[in-house]
Amino acid sequence: MEVKGRALKSIQKYVREKFGQEGFDQWLAAISTEAYMVYSLPIDANAWFPLKTMLIDPMANIAQLFYHWNLKDAAWEFGRYSADFGLKGPYRLLIKIGSPQFFLQKGAEFMSAYYRPSKIETTEYGDGFGVVRITKFPEMDKTTECRIGGWIQRALEINGCKDVKVDITKSLTTFDAYTEFKITWST
Repeated sequence: MEVKGRALKSIQKYVREKFGQEGFDQWLAAISTEAYMVYSLPIDANAWFPLKTMLIDPMANIAQLFYHWNLKDAAWEFGRYSADFGLKGPYRLLIKIGSPQFFLQKGAEFMSAYYRPSKIETTEYGDGFGVVRITKFPEMDKTTECRIGGWIQRALEINGCKDVKVDITKSLTTFDAYTEFKITWST
């Protein structure tokens, strides 16, 4: 399973912004040598990296150092930041001018471009609600699920939705057939 470098760049940038250079250095000292070699240098946004080594494990180090081991909150916050980081320029315009339903359809395509192999699709949507399912993700873990949930929530807020709520109702991590995000919002 691989993750796109763009996702790693957002982690690198967030840790520096939120925890300063001292926090960033503390985090670099805690991650694996392989991850250190990636995060200590500029990251190629278009390269692919091993998911566990470069995203899951470094996120656990962040949760340990800065979130009192609350991995869910750390991953959710990083997902939100990743939406702000990744949805810039023409992407932000596309998100802002389209309907939330249009975004949910396109958002699933965006997310599939960040993780491979994966299949993420919008299965239902209407006024104020949507359902997104991840049906293929060989190394799914709670960290990645929460990161994606936070990304969906923030992207819909960028779209102009209010009171966005994202619930993970099924999970590949508990041997369900898919991970399911039930999403509600108001406009």
